Amino acid sequence: MEYQDFINAVATRAKVSTDQAAALTRATLETLADRISAGKAEDLAIQLPDGLDDPLRKPPPLRGRGEHAKSFGLEEFVRRVADRPAIDRALAGAGVGAVLTTLREAVSRDEFEDAMAQLEKEFWQVIEPVGAGGGRRPGS
Repeated sequence: MEYQDFINAVATRAKVSTDQAAALTRATLETLADRISAGKAEDLAIQLPDGLDDPLRKPPPLRGRGEHAKSFGLEEFVRRVADRPAIDRALAGAGVGAVLTTLREAVSRDEFEDAMAQLEKEFWQVIEPVGAGGGRRPGS
């Protein structure tokens, strides 16, 4: 998947402009990098096009080498996305779901499910059900 295809998919899913989709994508991927292990973030980044990989590779502030990801649930995840610059608070919830759904389509099923395994099950609530192709939801 190319960068613009990813952003267009997020824009369509979240019903926002492509500029808003780009900001939501960056904020969501940066927050995801804070939430999952650095190794898993790197595994996802490798499979993404230029421009989408950087937010996952950016070292989180105050996280030293070898430290574990911060543990927080979906509500806190959305709040952290909404607190990032250029993010409309009202769109953060829909944006997180749109980005995670598009991420599932952009990377291998195994990598996506490995990353999701580091998050609470409630995160699956904001990811659209699988249509044609893509991964699958655990337990389905």
